[in-house]
Amino acid sequence: MSGKLYLCATPIGNLEDITLRVLRTLKEVDLIAAEDTRNSIKLLNHFDIKTPMTSYHEYNKIDKAYVLISKMQEGQNIALITDAGTPGISDPGEELAAMCYEAGIEVTSLPGPAACITALTLSGLPTRRFAFEAFLPADKKERKLILEELKNETRTIILYEAPHRLVRTLEELKETLGNRGMTLCRELTKRHETAFHTTIEELILYYQTEKPLGECVLVIEGRSRQEMEEEQKASWEKITIEEHMEIYENQGHSRKEAMKMVANDRGMTKRDVYQYLINKTEE
Repeated sequence: MSGKLYLCATPIGNLEDITLRVLRTLKEVDLIAAEDTRNSIKLLNHFDIKTPMTSYHEYNKIDKAYVLISKMQEGQNIALITDAGTPGISDPGEELAAMCYEAGIEVTSLPGPAACITALTLSGLPTRRFAFEAFLPADKKERKLILEELKNETRTIILYEAPHRLVRTLEELKETLGNRGMTLCRELTKRHETAFHTTIEELILYYQTEKPLGECVLVIEGRSRQEMEEEQKASWEKITIEEHMEIYENQGHSRKEAMKMVANDRGMTKRDVYQYLINKTEE
């Protein structure tokens, strides 16, 4: 029988956050695949885990995945761990999981810490709906496209950022999204954990005199639906109701349908639109 892949969440800071199930699994599997073995050995030593390790990271994720799959097909059980948090969340674990399914290897995920969820629950911003973007792309063109997509995102937005790129990212967010409310989380679960509940603009000002430190999670409020509706209504007011009607009629809508659509766009009743058009005809 084939072995199994265990996606094991590890602490993002505080070692006490590791689960009993993860500890048992790391001791029982045949091999641990780690993003950085030099980092992970500290975790294994702390909990007296002697299981052999091998590296699995962004730069060997495809070739090494075939090696690991071959071992699992031979019956070995393998645990995958990242430097911190849940494998597959903004790391190459997603490729290994996908390739295991293609090869018919069973995959299971052992829940535990994830910086994005920890920051979201800590942020004080709406948690029911959220968009997780992880790190913005390094490519300028792709980065700009993603930011434009986020411009009208109504869900709470979660981003990761390194300290040396933080100010630039905040400035890009301000330029594209405007001055949104946000919470900047850093050193999550550690002794000096901080959560700045503030605005994008205030953070830019703050970091003009303070040096950014630590990996950051940015939790940004989504755009207000009411604000978007008001902007849309205001844009229609730049043209006359007759011109507005003409747009829909040219699209093949009947006059009755067009009146209903115009009324909806402008926040009017259909009767008001009808009366306006009658008055214009009589003038």
